[in-house]
Amino acid sequence: MKFSDLDLNKTYSYADYLLWNFEERVELILGKIFKMSPGPRTAHQKVVTNLFREFAVFLKGKKCQVFVAPFDVRLPATKGSDNKQIITVVQPDICVVCDENKIDERGCLGAPDFIIEITSPYSASKDTVNKFNLYESAGVLEYWIVWPEEKTVQVYDLKEGSYQLRDNYEFEGKILVNVLPGLELDLKEIFA
Repeated sequence: MKFSDLDLNKTYSYADYLLWNFEERVELILGKIFKMSPGPRTAHQKVVTNLFREFAVFLKGKKCQVFVAPFDVRLPATKGSDNKQIITVVQPDICVVCDENKIDERGCLGAPDFIIEITSPYSASKDTVNKFNLYESAGVLEYWIVWPEEKTVQVYDLKEGSYQLRDNYEFEGKILVNVLPGLELDLKEIFA
């Protein structure tokens, strides 16, 4: 099957997603296909690398695990959903999962504790609207939207089922990771 064979108006499930063999990377958000291309820019990849390194070093030997895209996060509508009932599969740039029962050979089944999306000109709308609403309703406790060109980070904490903006952090600021007490990131190093 080719990507061009898909009907972009149709609603798909994770069962469909598992059958696709085309080269394009896609995400499913509420059954709708979102293409993940073109490839990320250099600034995006540098920020991903710097963030992932900080999380990996901090989490070494701890219960929580950090993952970097491509890593499928399946957000079932209800606990126990089968592949045909799962209509959301995303690949966050970085995610942290503290419940080892959510991790399997295909990725993460359920909401990670923490997600970072690094925007690009092609993904900004999806990251700030579609994924923002999706992660909020799924119960992701902390969500960061990183703007590599502007060297800023918007940090949201889930409180009583809704995201509350903690702050907009700029190039020389430091950010505490609420879901990982003791981890503080220096944005000067992240955006280096």
